[in-house]
Amino acid sequence: MTDSDSFQIRPARTSDVPAIKRLVAPLAEQRILMAKETVAYYESLQEFRIAESDDGEVIGCGALHVMWEDLAEVRTLAASDAWRGKGVGHVLVESLVEEARALGVARVFCLTFEVDFFKRHGFEVMADQTAVDPMVYSELLRSHDEGVAEFLDLARVKPNTLGNTRMIKFL
Repeated sequence: MTDSDSFQIRPARTSDVPAIKRLVAPLAEQRILMAKETVAYYESLQEFRIAESDDGEVIGCGALHVMWEDLAEVRTLAASDAWRGKGVGHVLVESLVEEARALGVARVFCLTFEVDFFKRHGFEVMADQTAVDPMVYSELLRSHDEGVAEFLDLARVKPNTLGNTRMIKFL
C-alpha cells in the first residue's frame, strides 16, 4: 500500500449515515446487499465500523450484529469502487471478527455472494442447516430481525437472499 492508500477503521458516527447509504446503493441495485431505510442505519449505528481515508473520506463500512449469546453476523460490508482491491474489506472483516471475540461471541455468520473473500478470512460454507439447538432456534424465531431469519434459513427471506451463501466462522 502506498501512503496515498492508507486508511483507518473507526466506530461510525451519525454523520456517516449518508456515506453508508452511498456505499450500499450500487451494491443494492446489483442485489448484492439489501438496501435499508435510513432509520434502520441510525438504529444500528453502534454496530457499524467505518473505513476512513487519511483525507477523511468514508471509503468502506461493515457492521457486526449480535444474534445470540455465541452468535453474531457480519452485515453491510461495502467498499467504494475506488478502494476495492486495496484491503479495505479485509481490514473491516478482521476488525469485526476481533470485535466479536471481544464480545465473547464464538461464531460469526455472514450471508454473501463473495464466498472466496470470506473463505480467506476463515469462514466456511454452512453445511449444517441446524446450526443452533432447538431451544435457541425457538427463541431466535421470535426475532423480527431479517438477519436472524436469514441465519435460520426461513422461507420468508428466500426471495431476498436467493443465490447468497450462508457462511460461518468459528472463533
